[in-house]
Amino acid sequence: MSEKLTDPAVLAFVTALNAGDRAAFRAALTDDAAMSDDGTERDLGDWTEREVFSSQGHLDTDSLESVTDGGRSFVTTYSNATWGGMRTRWHFVVRDGKVARFETGQA
Repeated sequence: MSEKLTDPAVLAFVTALNAGDRAAFRAALTDDAAMSDDGTERDLGDWTEREVFSSQGHLDTDSLESVTDGGRSFVTTYSNATWGGMRTRWHFVVRDGKVARFETGQA
């Protein structure tokens, strides 16, 4: 993973998400972090609880593809217990060493 995702903030986000570590995940985000899913703004806390933590969400770092923007944009398989696996795109805006916004959706 570190060979392709070189941005420390994105690495912290992905590592915390894959570990299911809510505290580390929150620490990887700015206080005013925001997100969208398939182009629709979502409540970050509600979305991450439903789509990540309570459904065992996981980013497959072995299938990273199309990594661009210094590791701040990529396509990979995301899976959870609710939806199974799907090819997804991720884009991150980093501010002061933390994720200030992320956008995801089907690729």
